[in-house]
Amino acid sequence: MSERKVLNKYYPPDFDPAKIPKLKLPKDRQYVVRLMAPFNMRCKTCGEYIYKGKKFNARKETVQNELYMGLPIFRFYIKCTRCLAEITFKTDPENTDYAMEHGATRNFQAEKLIEEEEKRIQQEREDEELNNPMKVLENRTKDSKMEMEVLENLQELKELNQRQALVDFEGMIDKYRELEKREREREKEEDERETKEMLERVLVKRLRDSDSDSDREEESSSQSMVCADKPTDILTTDNTDVQEASSGGVKRAKVESWAKSVGTLGGRGALSSLVVRKKPTATDKRPTTEEATVSPVSKTDSKTSMGDSTDAPKSSVSQNASSSLSLLGAYSDSDSNDSE
Repeated sequence: MSERKVLNKYYPPDFDPAKIPKLKLPKDRQYVVRLMAPFNMRCKTCGEYIYKGKKFNARKETVQNELYMGLPIFRFYIKCTRCLAEITFKTDPENTDYAMEHGATRNFQAEKLIEEEEKRIQQEREDEELNNPMKVLENRTKDSKMEMEVLENLQELKELNQRQALVDFEGMIDKYRELEKREREREKEEDERETKEMLERVLVKRLRDSDSDSDREEESSSQSMVCADKPTDILTTDNTDVQEASSGGVKRAKVESWAKSVGTLGGRGALSSLVVRKKPTATDKRPTTEEATVSPVSKTDSKTSMGDSTDAPKSSVSQNASSSLSLLGAYSDSDSNDSE
């Protein structure tokens, strides 16, 4: 099976590479390369921060007339991500690093400068010691003094640490916990005391309320005893009458209540002569209203005439018949009045 992507090219047998013409390109020509920012920098135009590792499409060129031990130096052109200002930096093979040219400032450059200065001072010192033995002695005395000062400072720090070590932090924490515990107990006792006081107040209030209720009941009972002649006494008397009626006097209770509310008919009033009460007898004989209206003189005359005249039986029979009819009518009237 043939390959999908053919990498080998076909060269004819008469191919001669010397016959291919060479292109004449300038030495300072530029190439477009993809690279990442080699260090943190800040744009001088807009102040935008560009962090290390950010990718750019940069233009690359070879720096003319600059070599380091036969190694070429390259320059790169990038643009700011915010204001599109041009920033350039180049390689530094001497320090195996990159050097900023213009368009931005390198961050953390001060630290690098300090390190470089320290290296330079150390190199100069070594050079002096090689040529001047007295300089070596001076440098050693300075180093010894510095070591003594450092040891003294270290001893002071140790003493301070020992002083702090003598402090019993555990004991302090225990004391603080005990104080907290006592405070909680005190608060708990206060809460219990307050709850007890509230309960006592509630009990006293309830007792006072019960006493006031009993006093009110006594006052109401006394007032009811004093004010017995009020119109509402009819209701109480009706209740007593009903209890008496339950023992066998239903009709009597009705009559008494009606008599109390309206008044008795058996008194000496103007209508006392018109109504006659029904007498409870075995023969159920009741007087008529006509007989009640008759004067006592006529009654006595009739009695004497009936006792004396034994010779006229017919007239007495007729009078008895009329009286019996009147008695029957009066009896019916009295029953209707009682039922009402």
